[in-house]
Amino acid sequence: MKRFLRSGHDSVRERLKRDLFQFNKTVEHGFPHQPSALGFSDSLRLMAIGTRSGAIKVYGCPGVEFMNLHEQNNAVIKISFVPNQCQLITLLDDNSLHLWSLRQQDGGSELLEEKKFTLRGPPGAPPSVTQIKVLLAHSSGERLFVGTEGGSVFTLALPSLQVLEEKTVGHDMALQGLPDEYSDRRPFESVEALQEHPKNPDQILIGYSRGLMMVWDVRAGRSAQRFLGTQQLENIYWCRDAQQIISCHNDGGYSQWEASGEHIQQSPMENKVPYGKKIKDHCRHKWLHVFFRSPYIVFQGGMPMASYGDRHSISVVHGSQQTAFDFTSRVIDHVVICNSDPTADYDDPRALLVLAEEELVAIDLQTPGWPVIQCPYLVSLHCSAITCSYHISSIPLKLWERIITAGKKQNTQYSSMPWPVDGGVNLAEAPRQRDLLLTGHEDGTVRFWDASGICLQLMYKMSSVGVFQTDMDPNENLNSQGEEDWPPLRKVGSFDPYSDDPRLGIQKIYLCKYSGYLSVGGTAGQVLVLELNDEASQHAVDHTLVDLLQEQEGYRWKGHERLNARQDPVRFPPGFQPFALVQCQPPAAVTSLVLHSEWRLLALGTSHGFGVYDFQRKCQVMVKCTLHASDQLALEGPLSRVKSLKKSLRQSFRRIRRSQVNKRRDGAVGCVFQVQEANARLEQEALHEMELAPVQRKIEARSAEDSFTGFVRTLYFADTFIRDSIRHSPSLWAGTNGGTVYAFSLRVPPTERRMEEAVSASQIKEIQLMHRAPVVGILILDGHSVPLPEPLEAAHDLSKSPDMQGSHQLLVISEEQFKVFTLPKVSSKLKLKLTATEGCRVRKAAVCTFGSCRAEDHTENHLTVLTNLGDIQVVSLPHLKPQVRYDCIRREDVSGIASCVFTKSGQGFYLISPSEMERFSLSTCWLIAPRCKVDPPEPSVNGRPRRGDSTERQSERSRVPSRSDSSTDAHRPLRQVMEHALLNDEH
Repeated sequence: MKRFLRSGHDSVRERLKRDLFQFNKTVEHGFPHQPSALGFSDSLRLMAIGTRSGAIKVYGCPGVEFMNLHEQNNAVIKISFVPNQCQLITLLDDNSLHLWSLRQQDGGSELLEEKKFTLRGPPGAPPSVTQIKVLLAHSSGERLFVGTEGGSVFTLALPSLQVLEEKTVGHDMALQGLPDEYSDRRPFESVEALQEHPKNPDQILIGYSRGLMMVWDVRAGRSAQRFLGTQQLENIYWCRDAQQIISCHNDGGYSQWEASGEHIQQSPMENKVPYGKKIKDHCRHKWLHVFFRSPYIVFQGGMPMASYGDRHSISVVHGSQQTAFDFTSRVIDHVVICNSDPTADYDDPRALLVLAEEELVAIDLQTPGWPVIQCPYLVSLHCSAITCSYHISSIPLKLWERIITAGKKQNTQYSSMPWPVDGGVNLAEAPRQRDLLLTGHEDGTVRFWDASGICLQLMYKMSSVGVFQTDMDPNENLNSQGEEDWPPLRKVGSFDPYSDDPRLGIQKIYLCKYSGYLSVGGTAGQVLVLELNDEASQHAVDHTLVDLLQEQEGYRWKGHERLNARQDPVRFPPGFQPFALVQCQPPAAVTSLVLHSEWRLLALGTSHGFGVYDFQRKCQVMVKCTLHASDQLALEGPLSRVKSLKKSLRQSFRRIRRSQVNKRRDGAVGCVFQVQEANARLEQEALHEMELAPVQRKIEARSAEDSFTGFVRTLYFADTFIRDSIRHSPSLWAGTNGGTVYAFSLRVPPTERRMEEAVSASQIKEIQLMHRAPVVGILILDGHSVPLPEPLEAAHDLSKSPDMQGSHQLLVISEEQFKVFTLPKVSSKLKLKLTATEGCRVRKAAVCTFGSCRAEDHTENHLTVLTNLGDIQVVSLPHLKPQVRYDCIRREDVSGIASCVFTKSGQGFYLISPSEMERFSLSTCWLIAPRCKVDPPEPSVNGRPRRGDSTERQSERSRVPSRSDSSTDAHRPLRQVMEHALLNDEH
């Protein structure tokens, strides 16, 4: 009977776990790592990007995203959409062709691979005969023309991808009927370009690398016209009116040929080199006609090699207007998006879409000045290297709107044109709350991202550079040129991996969503406190020097110097403006940071100690030095890579001797240890009903002489019982790399005497963990075993007030175990050893709220943990029972594990590449994933496909609620949210 009841209890618990926890990797944000190909569909208004790792990603309007992977880990080098079909073809660098379809399932669409094919040559033929260089999907959707390096054009049937041998255009066919002096003088080479006749689908234009161009009649199987070029061919373009052919060459020039002229044309109508004779080796032109106006000429490269050999440019010429857009990374491909009907005689270019190696740039070709269009997705997360991340959930509406307003004032240089890639329909629900993801960067900036839904959008950028004196003048523009300078270069794109000063890098971020106070800590020990201001202001920033060594003798900083603050008033734009600067001495990187907006206190920590700063009175409160006598490496600084070889060898030999002593000791009294461990395990199971791992290794105590023991890992403000069990008071808790926890009691004067009386602090307790593992997190639970609320949360009745009647508990999270202490006596209550035989270590820990997918009013607070093995574990509070475990990040991905950040709703973000961030979810109630569909194009009209009316598409998408709409408020969580509370109490 007892066994039956236990089995029934287990089944109930497992069912509850399924209602609470579910692991999903949902969305990838950012720019694809190592892109290699670009494709665009005029009929579907979709864009596709391929990568070197074999990924294929399709994008439409915001929220329309599809992603899949090739079985082979080969680079995608070509992408071609099948006209008027929900299909596309990819070419990999192993010469294989793959057919993909956007197939509709369960009301949405999925990107699925239908077929794959590898072109094979005749026996004994060299590989170059079938090495594919160019693809052309016919407008009928029934054929695919493939140009090869051997000079042949093969015809494949769609969707079967079968070769039609009788339709093959060999190089011998191209040579028939040519003048002897031309065919003898020029050896035959590869096919460089294929273009379909804009008026007659039975003819295609074939361009060969040595300059020969041929119009081939597919139905008749013969040559219709030939153009005898003499320059190395790079690309060809058939104008929409079918009257002219444009060929571009490797000398940076282009030629115009008369398409309606003689059967064999010996020379072009006109030759032109836009930027002179000395050129850069690659030039690809596009010629686009505009009705009753001058033509648009778009070409890649063509810059003079001697002076501009390191430039990555695309030039646009329209009448007297000419601009060379200069990109900060290599240009992979570009597409000109037109909005005219395919049956029209002229193009009307709307936008230029450029895929660079590190970002996607869209340029408005209809607005004077050709401004850049802000991308709603595929954002350049790594425009400067990401150094830290910070997530905050459920942003109040007033703060949200003020951040958006400040961001709009920054983005006045962007075009107002809607995003031109607008295919598909977004079916995802509007976000239920407003979430922010903040990223700190190496150049001293903090970027605010809208992380509420599927697309990660840049809202606002804050820069800390203006506070300090740097070698680079912020008003200096290296790319400024005079009006008469030639060529007319213009820098575009936001990718800028170079930092003027590595000391500006942001290491820690803390934002209070209720007060609007923001604090950032940098690489050189600088900490800024900022507040949100809707208007620009000019003022000096008060700075305070905090000596963490407390003038102790025997210590000498060997690292970089601190940043010098500007003494004069600085003009700050609308947004977050700094009003206080705390400079740590020595200027080591800030390792921990926390702000309490209700007490107006800031706590900061480095590898030397920690301190408290009163940002209302702008003065130092207390300083605690945690530097150990052996922490010499902590004095060398993060930018000084010199380490003591003698010390490293000494530590290695010490560990060897310690392990040998432990082995001998284990051999002598091994049986006694086994009995003691077994008894301890059984006692722990009986007392706490713990679910321990099957095998756990003994936690080895770390020596106090190990380096960086004074490294402050975590800081925590709490109103709790620290002196006695009768009165609770403000306190500060600090955890170090050496397993030490410091507890300070704080005396904060009442609000009416806050400016007259100083805040005081006194150390009350010090806890030393026996195993000396680094302390990763500190948490205090109230009398109901619920984590204490955030500052101002309970004061504004936004959460339940903490229970101050029952006893509080202190949870200390180290790299190797979780331990609960009772307060105020700090006596050990229970613990959970997480360290397993494979060397598991806790890297990140956060408290998440998990809701049941069946009962909306049922929520639980659990501890979410990420280990160095890349797995995520959920542990219950306060009993520390392991709930679930999921494999999330590869254990070899050190940067991904280090960059992971949890959200309060049971989600997380981590970097899967320097430019991409992946979102995952642990909660069944919080699953954010793309849900969209793509409908086939409308039937053809007059033999030509008809594009769907953009107005109709827009109205259809408008039926799906957008996250920027006011209807978002209808999807808020049931709990009360402060929407219009004052951001600062004094205001």
